[in-house]
Amino acid sequence: MNSFSKMIVVGMADLNVTRCPGVLTTLGLGSCVGIALYDPINKIAGLAHAMLPDSTQIKNNSNVAKFADSATKKLIIDMCLIGAKKDFLKAKIAGGAQMFAFDSTNESMRIGDRNVEAAYRILRTYGIPVIANHTGSNYGRTIELYSDDGRLVVKTIGHGTYVI
Repeated sequence: MNSFSKMIVVGMADLNVTRCPGVLTTLGLGSCVGIALYDPINKIAGLAHAMLPDSTQIKNNSNVAKFADSATKKLIIDMCLIGAKKDFLKAKIAGGAQMFAFDSTNESMRIGDRNVEAAYRILRTYGIPVIANHTGSNYGRTIELYSDDGRLVVKTIGHGTYVI
């Protein structure tokens, strides 16, 4: 991050967009999924911190940022409102960890996997390619999305830092 960049924190069940030179960050992605969208031509970035996969499966779904499906739709709309072009968008995904040991046959407990699967599914629906990911395993992540070049910095505790 250079001295001209501004860091914008995206909370849990939250999303935000920025133009260059903004940097979007979200802390503590465990089973949640970070959906990072980037328009490399217009240098516009969007980041969602989604907690659950599917807004249609929950009665209280008024917070669109809480769900991978509705958060992605809102990100695309918000990015286009500030000048992004949907056809230029690329995606990167991080998070979706399995934070606790359990019987992996219980579908309802596979939140991390289901969040990642939902993110891929909704991005496919919109024709947005996922060009990189850092998902799964059993540890949390903090991510930073840079609007100048689209790099996603993935920071972990005890498992290194990655740029994808």
